[in-house]
Amino acid sequence: MKYPVGDRILTINGLHSFLLVARAGHSFDLCIESCTGEIFQAVEPDDLVVVSAPEGGAVEPAVFLLQLVKNYHMPLLVLPRDHPGAGRLKLLVSVAGKILTSCTIRRGTHPDQHLLCSSEELAGILLRGEEGAVVVENLPSSSTIDYLQDLRRQNKQ
Repeated sequence: MKYPVGDRILTINGLHSFLLVARAGHSFDLCIESCTGEIFQAVEPDDLVVVSAPEGGAVEPAVFLLQLVKNYHMPLLVLPRDHPGAGRLKLLVSVAGKILTSCTIRRGTHPDQHLLCSSEELAGILLRGEEGAVVVENLPSSSTIDYLQDLRRQNKQ
């Protein structure tokens, strides 16, 4: 299914976890830092910035993280597979033209941006940026998709 997003954020909600999906919106170089060095990845306007919250939680920190990467080009950090902090990561980010969610990888340790750690309930979703829209494939039947409302307006109510 194709969802026009423009500058909006798409939410994919499971019962206990969620994904936030946005278009990069402009070209920039993304730095990916690891213990063995750094990689610079070219990001195009229709590439996606996706934040995964495998355990759910508050949406606001996920939005902040998405904006730090999308608007301020915050570098991404990749931990070694045996790093003790990997299991404590509550929010994960991938930036690419096509992203596949998986629950079989260790959080924060996968440098390839086409793969994003997710909960089991949101695993197997394929996200693709296309002409100002997000294409979503393999959406689990228990999931819902919506557009994120303006957080400032929600907090005033």
